[in-house]
Amino acid sequence: MGAQIQELDASHWVKTRSSLDPTESSFLVWTGKIYAFIPGEKRTLLFKMVGMSVSRCIPTEEGSWDFTSRELTYYLNPETEEVLHKWDNPWTRETVPVMHVANNPVQGHFKGKFPAQVDGDSTTFVFDIFPTYPNPIVENSKLAKYSPQSTYQAAELFKITVPTADLFNSELPSVSQLRLSWDRIGQWLPWMKMGDRPGYLIYSAYGSKVNGFNELPQLLQDEINNRVPLYRNAPKSFLDVEDMTSWLYFQQNFDAYLAGERFPLPAAEEN
Repeated sequence: MGAQIQELDASHWVKTRSSLDPTESSFLVWTGKIYAFIPGEKRTLLFKMVGMSVSRCIPTEEGSWDFTSRELTYYLNPETEEVLHKWDNPWTRETVPVMHVANNPVQGHFKGKFPAQVDGDSTTFVFDIFPTYPNPIVENSKLAKYSPQSTYQAAELFKITVPTADLFNSELPSVSQLRLSWDRIGQWLPWMKMGDRPGYLIYSAYGSKVNGFNELPQLLQDEINNRVPLYRNAPKSFLDVEDMTSWLYFQQNFDAYLAGERFPLPAAEEN
């Protein structure tokens, strides 16, 4: 018998993505590769990457949760796997600062039913997301040349597999294991200074849930301990602010980018 689609309660998704315990910060990690895909050219491996999300779910009413999180992703040299702080653009021949992902916060609301593919011992949640909205930086004449498209458009394809038994074990606030597959098709990042050149980025990554900060890859532990301790924990409550994206982060920190500062910029621990 193949997988059967079942409508699961939001609590099952909360246990998967984060935890039913609102005092707990939950960690997902991922690694992968980022390719340039340009019509008429062979694919080019631009970067390897390593990233993490630290999240919390806060119950608001029966069957409903606020989700709040912070995300980091670092762009790595594809050969040495060292963190890149400068990137030599092979198309423009220009060297530009690398602006790593530092999204604080990324939030949402979980309620209702979540379809999942239940296949015996394993259950898989599948999310195909196609964000499309006005490009937030195109109206600024200083920034427009970095990302001149009027519309931001991407595809985010997630498959998250967990043990079926964990979902229905009332004694577990969070699943014991998780396998993440994440693929993304997106526009050139503003910091790459590709302008309106044809092509896009393809991200291919996989990951898992880990049992706390000390199980993060050493690179992430070092960065969080030394530069961005804010990312050691999820926000303590749902934040009444706009979700951070790479485009907004570029907009907010454009002067630091022009000055060649190291990213992500330091972020102190939450009071």
